[in-house]
Amino acid sequence: MEKKKLSLPVQIIVALLCGIVVGLVCYFTNTASFTANYLKPIGTIFINLLKFIVVPIVLLSMISGIISMGDLKKVGAVGWKTVAFFMVTTALACVIGLAIGSLFDGLGWFPALALEEGAVWDKATSANFMDTLVNIFPSNMWSAFLNANMLQVIVIALLIGGGILSAGERGTLAVSMVDSIYAVFEKVMEFIIKLSPIGVFTMMAWVVATQGADVLGPIALVLLCAYVGYFIHAVLVYSLSARAFAKISPFAFFKGAGAAMIFAFTSASSVATLPVSRECAEKMGAEKDVAAFVLPLGATINMDGTAVYQCVATIFLAACCGVDLTLGQMIIVVVTATLASIGTAGVSGAGVIMLAMVLEAIGVPVEMIMIIYGVDRLFDMGRTTLNITGDIACSLCVTSWEKNKAAKAAK
Repeated sequence: MEKKKLSLPVQIIVALLCGIVVGLVCYFTNTASFTANYLKPIGTIFINLLKFIVVPIVLLSMISGIISMGDLKKVGAVGWKTVAFFMVTTALACVIGLAIGSLFDGLGWFPALALEEGAVWDKATSANFMDTLVNIFPSNMWSAFLNANMLQVIVIALLIGGGILSAGERGTLAVSMVDSIYAVFEKVMEFIIKLSPIGVFTMMAWVVATQGADVLGPIALVLLCAYVGYFIHAVLVYSLSARAFAKISPFAFFKGAGAAMIFAFTSASSVATLPVSRECAEKMGAEKDVAAFVLPLGATINMDGTAVYQCVATIFLAACCGVDLTLGQMIIVVVTATLASIGTAGVSGAGVIMLAMVLEAIGVPVEMIMIIYGVDRLFDMGRTTLNITGDIACSLCVTSWEKNKAAKAAK
């Protein structure tokens, strides 16, 4: 009899648990250097493969999704609904982050810390919204691909997809080329994804082995605060949205999105999780063309986890400075964090850079980031998980809205 193979989600869960066990053993036996020297490089190879496949998959999947819609009006309809969903949920994420952060601060649970002497933060970035807006539009297509500027890649995909649709019969050859090349990259992607249990095991073992001591320290409180915010947002906003609009129960939603959530937690990269997110979304009923459009867009502009993190971290770092945020400053945090999260790249570690924008906006020294920079990976894992959960929820909601719209039009 043929042996039954474990499914990919089960393989990922087993790899996750094994990674945690190995990481704990290395941590408590003071052999964390083993994971850094021998396991992390293997995980890095896997992450590099994912980064390699991300740009062509995002570009081709979005173009393919636009073409499959067959109508520019549908592209516009799906586009504005997707952006509206993400803007509303990001604003709610900021409110939740501020509320939970303020509660922890009010209870006196945030420890008073000082910046380590000699530490310097040199990654501060401009909070100029117009600069962010201008940088969305590429001046050189190849430069956007080379630098993996996902916002620019998405604009390129929208323009090319729209151009192919507008060309009509003359664009037939382009349609065939996109379908053919996309099929090839999908096969390459499938091969890479089959390696995901190896990547999950090696990266999780390294994270647990090297970051365990920091988790046990006083900064664990702000980590707890952030994860409470992540959990509340996922349950109250995402699962209830899926229930209200896509008629999927919260239990079924989290079960269906589980594989993508685990993968995102270990890889800490929204764009790297795209293939798994798409598979989960389609299994739960998202239309292929809608998922192909919404998920890559969400991986770039939906950063609700980043928004929660920025708000919690802002209150924490302000408390470290002895600063109590006013209502006006909190409003500034919501607006800035919403805009900053949209401009955050869907790659590991990008959120902490955008935090500098929020701190600058309210006058908290950017150098304070160094207090939590050492454990940012632990924040990143949770916020990435929340981000891709939102992407999947959005694809399900938009699919439901489009189906309802088509049903009304058919009457």
